[in-house]
Amino acid sequence: MTASAAPFDRPVLGLWLRVASIAAFAVMALCVKLAADHYPTGQIVFFRSAFALLPLILFMWLQGALPAQLFTKRPLGHFKRCLAGCAAMFTAFASLRYLSLADYTLIGFLAPFATILLARVCLGEHIPPASWICIAIGFCGVLLLVWPELSAPQSRGGTMLGVALGIATAVLTAIAKIQIRRLTRTEHAGTIALYFAVSCTLAGAATAVFGWKYPNPIDLLFLIGSGIAGGTAHILMTLSIQICPLSRQAGLEYLALGFAALLDLLFLNIVPGAWSLAAMALVMLAAILSFHAPSTGR
Repeated sequence: MTASAAPFDRPVLGLWLRVASIAAFAVMALCVKLAADHYPTGQIVFFRSAFALLPLILFMWLQGALPAQLFTKRPLGHFKRCLAGCAAMFTAFASLRYLSLADYTLIGFLAPFATILLARVCLGEHIPPASWICIAIGFCGVLLLVWPELSAPQSRGGTMLGVALGIATAVLTAIAKIQIRRLTRTEHAGTIALYFAVSCTLAGAATAVFGWKYPNPIDLLFLIGSGIAGGTAHILMTLSIQICPLSRQAGLEYLALGFAALLDLLFLNIVPGAWSLAAMALVMLAAILSFHAPSTGR
């Protein structure tokens, strides 16, 4: 028996790490939501990314990945990934000004469907009929979410804008994932994550010229907490992938909606309405069916 652990040798621990990762991402979204109404999006992006570097660099150092993983032979690939990912972070945080955590998380479930479409366009992958059905069901779910505003033009505004930003986030996230898929052929996961965090930190810092607000102590905790929680969530997710197959983790993704709804209730006093619940049911159905749909291929 070797000293190093074999791949996927601790699946139960991996599942718990993934649950902890999903919870940490929900806490990150809550911190962003609590700050979104008071501070510019660029300022929030800066704090989220800069303080995410602390746990990320510590994790890489403990793994002995530094300084080797600081270097890359594919700077253009990282630039493309960071451009799409950074834009997705801006639109995601902006959408939280108008959406509850549950609705924000719900629209995030559309990202895999956008990835399927982009995989067809960018990678030439075949999309089976079952996947098209999942995409259609998910789209109907989003229509249900915005239907109250579509049927009452005088009330349009916040939710519609939030959903539009959320859909833009899903598309940009899909573009980033396509680029990540290409990068992982030669690049370490830590290198990809580090370059992304640094690029978002710089992009957020650049918005200071448009005016930032000096945070009070409580809001400063939310801003810093978004970074610590986001960085920790990424590390926990990485560790879970190392010791537990992704196929066993797939169903856990739905916990994100449960965590989001719970945080909405406990911290924001938001109870989902009938239209939101119906939208959740459709999008969740689409996501569940997508796991059983045939894989795409060339």
